[in-house]
Amino acid sequence: MSRALTVSRAAQLVGVSRAVLQRMIRAGELAQYDGLVEIDELLRVFPKASLEDSGAFERVTRIREESFGRRVREHVLPSPEVLSQRLFAQSQELAEMRRHLQAYHALLAEAIAHLGSGPARAELAGQARELLERGLARILGSEPEHHLDAMTDMLKLVYANVVVRPSGHEFLVQGNDSILQAGLKAGLGLNYGCAGGNCGLCKARVISGETRQILHADYGLSAAERAQGYVLLCAHTALGDLVIETLEARSPADIPQQDLVAKVRAIRPLGPNTLLLHLQAPRSARLRFLAGQCATLGLAQPGGDLQATWPIASCPCDDRNLHFHVARDDANALAGHLFAGRVGVGEALNVRGPSGDFVLGDDSLPRVAFLACDTGFAPVKSLIEHAMAAETVERFALYWLATRPDGQYLANQCEAWADAFDEFAYFAASDDDPARGASALTQRAVGDGVHAESRFFVAGPQAFVDTATRLLRDAGVPGHGLRASVC
Repeated sequence: MSRALTVSRAAQLVGVSRAVLQRMIRAGELAQYDGLVEIDELLRVFPKASLEDSGAFERVTRIREESFGRRVREHVLPSPEVLSQRLFAQSQELAEMRRHLQAYHALLAEAIAHLGSGPARAELAGQARELLERGLARILGSEPEHHLDAMTDMLKLVYANVVVRPSGHEFLVQGNDSILQAGLKAGLGLNYGCAGGNCGLCKARVISGETRQILHADYGLSAAERAQGYVLLCAHTALGDLVIETLEARSPADIPQQDLVAKVRAIRPLGPNTLLLHLQAPRSARLRFLAGQCATLGLAQPGGDLQATWPIASCPCDDRNLHFHVARDDANALAGHLFAGRVGVGEALNVRGPSGDFVLGDDSLPRVAFLACDTGFAPVKSLIEHAMAAETVERFALYWLATRPDGQYLANQCEAWADAFDEFAYFAASDDDPARGASALTQRAVGDGVHAESRFFVAGPQAFVDTATRLLRDAGVPGHGLRASVC
């Protein structure tokens, strides 16, 4: 009898994204029953998948590490307590299967004895016994039909699968992550506030499965909430597969405005005219945002605060570490202070946000094309990292224009993505005129055929955005398939 898997586990076993499997399910190429995919069906579509040659673990690990760094995903085993609990659960499952087998064996023995109860049935009973014993010996002594069964059992020890209702989203809890941490790393817009057990905004109802508290929480759930199965996602991990009920952010309107103070962790050059500003939020006050959004930074000065609004270049999956790509700009006083070295590590900056609607949205997208110019890559980087984490996009294409020598300041990062992710394409161009460069990039994108079913995201200076969006509309891209950000 074939075993059934969640879409997340099935995708991990064969080394593709959830978006690919979901597209195949929608197209009728892969059968799904009650939200699950049977191993036999998976092997029908991916016949070469096996423990030895699928490379699922290595491929997924490589994609994740190249996509957004080891600082986000540390590949560690769960704690001994969680591992032992999952092993105990699998032992219970095995014991139940053995009880069923013993019951079937007893039933067969009784049937054989009944068949042989009369002299006339002795020959028939002997034939039945021989047939059954030969068949059972062949089944019990044979090798497994395929290796994915063993791989699935191993994955259940290392990862717990979580299904979110009512959205139906899935994610895997890895290592010592809390349920909230795992959900954020998977690109979900789970509701939360402090992520430290103080505010209670991340409480969710556990419909099925068991959890274990791993973080002290000052927020107290009521007796009624505990009786209904509510837990704080930031303070609990999954002991096994879970189904939870909670709301998720689907649009910028679902994210509240926040004010917090973050400290400068690092300022380093990405090029002669581009700096990386790395801020770290306190553990008790994270900035909740959607990929592609902006934040306003403020630096207190005797003559008045210096302020600037920049896109967040990092993924929401690591909400405590906020990255900004700052271009040299004589008209921006805060940028001037940063390039002049007047802001040091450990200095406090006010952060207000998020703002903007340059976001992917909640639906799965077959193809996405990003057109960026210079530091317009910052929000695009956040979107790409989020899409890779959420596995909601089937194919990517990035077209990056440089109007200055260091305009493609993270070209190595893009080349690493293209190398690690089979469905990621990267094209670089240079032109000191952003409008002319936008025209060439747009023609290249349309020529590549990505406009047929793609969503376009355009980010950069005004002339670049205006030219690219106009040409894309002329090429037939509908309004709902085009989003732009001037930065």
